[in-house]
Amino acid sequence: MTSVPLRVVYVGSFDPLTLGHLDIIRRGASLFAHLTVGIGVNPDKRPLFSPEERLEITRQVVADLPNVSVECFSGLTIDFARCSQANAILRGIRSLSDIESEFTMGLANKVLAPQLETIFFMAGERYAHISSSLIKQIALLGNSNSADRLSGFVPEAVIQPLLEKVHQVASQRK
Repeated sequence: MTSVPLRVVYVGSFDPLTLGHLDIIRRGASLFAHLTVGIGVNPDKRPLFSPEERLEITRQVVADLPNVSVECFSGLTIDFARCSQANAILRGIRSLSDIESEFTMGLANKVLAPQLETIFFMAGERYAHISSSLIKQIALLGNSNSADRLSGFVPEAVIQPLLEKVHQVASQRK
């Protein structure tokens, strides 16, 4: 059996990019020949950040990783993986409920694209509790301490754009 350098895709909405996401990206970059971060564009969802904003922030955060690229995509993950010439899909798992949904998605992807493997990374214990809804709540309700509080959840490059965005959205709702 010959060894093939693995190219993987790691997909998500990344709205916003968290330290948990970054941990998976860094760990993946250390193990695989190339990792492509795929920022999913779902027209049925209302993300806080536009695809272009998420792309720019993510590229800035991973700029020190030469074997990582970042692209936006719409459609099925398996199609994005094929376009990225990936051999595998990398997925992060935080909780027991994640395992069930990720397992189901992995099985469906295997039926649709038998040549693609799904690789699961357990969230680092420091990041398993982080979710985008928690981060948005801290940004909105954290008052003058929000930036300091967010530093334990998101990369530095995310903090100011996140605070501006949540307050902009909150003022539009009033």
